[in-house]
Amino acid sequence: MFLIVKLWLENTAGICKLFVISRNYTTRYTLDNDVLTLEQRKFYEDNGFLVIKNLVSAADIQRFRAEFERICRKEVQPPGIMIMRDVDIVKSKDTAGEKVISKIQDFQEDEELFRYCTLPHILKYVECFTGPNIMAMHAMLINKPPDTGKKTSRHPLHQDLHYFPFRPSNSIVAAWTAMEHIDRSNGCLVVLPGTHRRSLEPHSYPQWEGGVNIMFHGIQDLKRDSPRLHLVMEEGDTVFFHPLLIHGSGRNRTQGFRKAISCHFASANCHYIDVKGTQHEDIEKEMKQVAKRKGVVAGDFSMKDIWKFRARLVKGERISL
Repeated sequence: MFLIVKLWLENTAGICKLFVISRNYTTRYTLDNDVLTLEQRKFYEDNGFLVIKNLVSAADIQRFRAEFERICRKEVQPPGIMIMRDVDIVKSKDTAGEKVISKIQDFQEDEELFRYCTLPHILKYVECFTGPNIMAMHAMLINKPPDTGKKTSRHPLHQDLHYFPFRPSNSIVAAWTAMEHIDRSNGCLVVLPGTHRRSLEPHSYPQWEGGVNIMFHGIQDLKRDSPRLHLVMEEGDTVFFHPLLIHGSGRNRTQGFRKAISCHFASANCHYIDVKGTQHEDIEKEMKQVAKRKGVVAGDFSMKDIWKFRARLVKGERISL
């Protein structure tokens, strides 16, 4: 498949003529669409991510922030939601509110927060990667806390596909929206451009002196001089990225809580894989332990069952997932 650019040019007689220019550029990670420009498609094809500026309104951001605060105050307790705390914050004297919650996951039953996963201007871009039948697979709001000096607010470099028992990877995309100004001082995303073309790497817990948050697995043998890019973003800016793109985030060196909201989407045509004999076996065991400990599910279940529980159709028809 090749990208085609259509240009309307006006000649000296004032008559517009259509010129079609074919670019000998094979696309693998984006679908034909009338949303992305040629340059945007090429950028994603080459780098595995794409930032769209000012995509989510300030009004929506404020509504998501207000709902998060209500959850922190326990004014609302959506079923199935998973509340996570930084490994260092758990040891603090604070017992309630924003200061003890570093992330909430699986808010598919919270109508207000789940609106993010259904915003038409988000799905318009998601469809460029997944096609018209779209499943929201995993939603979370991240509240990166100020680092106490033990660097536990970091997120190790990883690939999201490590956590996903469904394929193909090219039909999966994340949308990650900054809820405020984000830069290196408060722990912005860092990406390794082009790593979406690599295979899934082995992941494990990093040996960090200050401890590591639960499920914060990372790739351990990355070269320190690997080219990486820090994504400075403003409120409402949204980055879309491939599940094999290596990314992470640094520690929050400010006194504020750095917030972002995100969702992983997949084509409803994706299928679940058998994780036996794969690196997903270990993450399946851990996910089952966490789910049982938090009382989310009970009895015998698999990694596939956990993801089917999370998945929600947001556009088109539910097919395989």
